[in-house]
Amino acid sequence: MDTKTYLRLSVMMFLEFFVWGAWFVTLGTHLGEDLRFSGSQIGYTYLMNNIAAIISPFFVGMIADRYFASQKLMGVLHLIGGVLMYWSAGLTTFSLLVFGLLLYNLTYMPTLALVNAISFRQMETPERQFPKVRVWGTIGWIAAGLVISFILTKSYGAGVERTAVPLKMAAIASIILGLYSFTLPSTPPQNAGKKISAGEVLGLKALRLMKQKSFFIFVLCSLLISIPLAFYYSFTNLFLNDLGMQGVAAKQSLGQMSEVGFMILMPVFFARLGVKKMLLVGMLAWVVRYAFFAGGNLGPLEWMLYLGILLHGVCYDFFFVTGQIYVDKKASKDVRASAQGFITLVTYGVGLGLGTVIAGYLVEAFTHIDPATRKALYEWKAIWWIPAAFAAAVALFFALTFKDREADKSARSSLEPQPAD
Repeated sequence: MDTKTYLRLSVMMFLEFFVWGAWFVTLGTHLGEDLRFSGSQIGYTYLMNNIAAIISPFFVGMIADRYFASQKLMGVLHLIGGVLMYWSAGLTTFSLLVFGLLLYNLTYMPTLALVNAISFRQMETPERQFPKVRVWGTIGWIAAGLVISFILTKSYGAGVERTAVPLKMAAIASIILGLYSFTLPSTPPQNAGKKISAGEVLGLKALRLMKQKSFFIFVLCSLLISIPLAFYYSFTNLFLNDLGMQGVAAKQSLGQMSEVGFMILMPVFFARLGVKKMLLVGMLAWVVRYAFFAGGNLGPLEWMLYLGILLHGVCYDFFFVTGQIYVDKKASKDVRASAQGFITLVTYGVGLGLGTVIAGYLVEAFTHIDPATRKALYEWKAIWWIPAAFAAAVALFFALTFKDREADKSARSSLEPQPAD
């Protein structure tokens, strides 16, 4: 991969995650404080992202990979998505907004696989070159938060996160990426002429791995731990804004900054901890994060809120990235792709989907409406202790039941230093 190609792919990856970060982080605050949606309505609105995550593999595997060049399809999807997002930004009723965001997510979620396909096809050694491109996606997410807090705030005021302006910014960025996509390297359909079953698309071939006790426990705990994780993605921005914190979108991007830092340090931790302890630390980090949110405030305990945000690097890298490595090592070459697709379906689709709905109802149960102002009053301390306790229970179960010493050795060896490009 030459320098020009690297730059083109990096811009693509930057814009891809800038679009997602521009609307996803602040949506809960817009729904709760501007549109006055209930907790369950906020949960169902976020659920549209998870539903699209479940459906998109069918589209990518059975249609995109067989009939269309990836860069052209991505361009069309982002152009349509930009129009849908801009339309959705103007909606104020629950049913219409949910419908609009479902349509939007159905155009966006397939592009996550397409940007990877475009990148991998241009690389000679993807295992070494892809991380250098993928990191620009994290930088794009960070940039979206910074733009909201430091640029949009100047034009629209400190309450911009409560408005639909970030959604409109995402729409514009999506259209820019759609146009840019047509300039990307040609990536013809990889499976043209091949017959692909729904089972292959969903990764059901990997179900045979479930016969191994360690893999079964890993999948079960991955599903369960994803449920409390949804509380963070759906309600943290609303929580911090409700406390009165300023520039929340930018401050939440500290989590992605820590993600980059811990990704660099992962080989060191792997050498010392191995798979089980890495996964366990990732689970326990969610417990600590929610405990910090439950106990923090904008007074003397404000540091707890910042540490809760900064723990994102441990929460994400130690659990999700370690899990991807574990799956890669457990699966034989013929089912490796299916296994990765299966665990993505379990976590990002089913687990986070369930968690989003449950979180919505629990937040609603601990919300009261001020009769004078009609403003929602949230019992955040009680809300955050629930996912903390749930994550703690899952971590305890995992610690007592998961055993796979062979995976520890394999994972350590996979992260031995490689020569630079």
